Amino acid sequence: MPIVTVQVTREGTAPDRSSVTAEEKAAIIAGVSKVMLDVLNKPLESTYVVIEEIDLDNWGWGGLPTVQYRKKKAEEKA
Repeated sequence: MPIVTVQVTREGTAPDRSSVTAEEKAAIIAGVSKVMLDVLNKPLESTYVVIEEIDLDNWGWGGLPTVQYRKKKAEEKA
């Protein structure tokens, strides 16, 4: 029984949203489950997918919090 955890930042894909929608989560669950079926031959009914939404302030890379990193990258492109 595989358990797959998907972590995403808690932010919307549009300016008026602050989280992933139920429809987007359903698509993630379906897609990940299909990958497990296709790659490891794990039946859909035995695959659990857990989606964790992480506050943007709790993510970072490149040695910076996410918001600062994105700002830095945007300034570099300008």
